Amino acid sequence: MMNPEPLEGAVLAEGFEKALVGYGHHFTYPVAVYSTTGCIKILMERDGMSDEEALEYFDFNVQGAWVGESTPVFLDDIPYWTNESEEGTNEQGNT
Repeated sequence: MMNPEPLEGAVLAEGFEKALVGYGHHFTYPVAVYSTTGCIKILMERDGMSDEEALEYFDFNVQGAWVGESTPVFLDDIPYWTNESEEGTNEQGNT
């Protein structure tokens, strides 16, 4: 998706413009919505972080930052549920 026009009142996450997927609302507050995967990729490519370093940095410094009612939200589009113990199951977790 092309980066949408900024929504008045939404706080943007500086440096993560390419990961912006759209806007939403938290009650009456406008919020920017970012792809978690996109943010992690930006940290890895831009800052040379490993995937683990990028995820740790993102969790604490980006997603964990509170900047008021219009703090951006981050779409969990990383498949955290995927691990070796779940091999042999389909996407719904059925064997």
